[in-house]
Amino acid sequence: MTGRPPPAAQAAPFRTRVGACWPGSRAVFRGADLHAELADLDWMALYVFGITGRRFAPAAVRLLHAIWVLTSYPDARLWNNRVAALAGSARSTSVLALSGAVAVTEAGIFGGGPGIRAIDFFRRAGVATAAGMPLRDFVGAELESRRIYGYGRPINILDERLPALQAKVAALGFDGGRHYRLAFEVERLLVEEHKPFLKMNYAAATAALAADLGFTPREYHLFNILKTLAGMPPCIMEATEQPAGTVFATPCAGVTYGGPPPRRWD
Repeated sequence: MTGRPPPAAQAAPFRTRVGACWPGSRAVFRGADLHAELADLDWMALYVFGITGRRFAPAAVRLLHAIWVLTSYPDARLWNNRVAALAGSARSTSVLALSGAVAVTEAGIFGGGPGIRAIDFFRRAGVATAAGMPLRDFVGAELESRRIYGYGRPINILDERLPALQAKVAALGFDGGRHYRLAFEVERLLVEEHKPFLKMNYAAATAALAADLGFTPREYHLFNILKTLAGMPPCIMEATEQPAGTVFATPCAGVTYGGPPPRRWD
């Protein structure tokens, strides 16, 4: 162990405010008896209660469910699902397959990384515009120093998840949220600046909704990192139904190589 030793007070018995269990007796989850008070709670409601310490209204829980459901793709070609499928093909354990896939979900240019940057952007934009700064000025200053995450998408600029998400947001009454409306205004400004490829994607929309729900960047990251989880088990199961080691098997002849020619080693 390196660095400064912990304060003497931290050497005492571990103290926690989030909960504890007493085997044979009870378990407490953020001040509530897990079995007596929370047993009927929706799982998503329990999950975000654990993250934030706040109880969310049923409509908000339904929205959070929808965010996860609409992006749970069982496509093994996706970067994180590929890890899950390869682990299944290698006959690894289910825990290792899921853990590895979730770990790479935190990718820097897609996945968890952009989510943190997107919600940080919207929270700062909300503060700035509430103080009177024109959104155009805020966006311009942002573009001078960094990329605005949540706009633009490789392969196809249209995000097929957004129509379903927007319909759900409207049905549940969250379409008037300050940050959610800002997300569309930012898209309009970016497109007006001759960047038609910078259409809003799922990361911007969901980060803006999370900001409207009061999530901090760290809280949102803990929620967001599992939004593709339901698509992983099907990839694992399908891979385990195939002969071991055959998922994404690529022979050397199948690789297009344009580097230096073969060399003699004698």
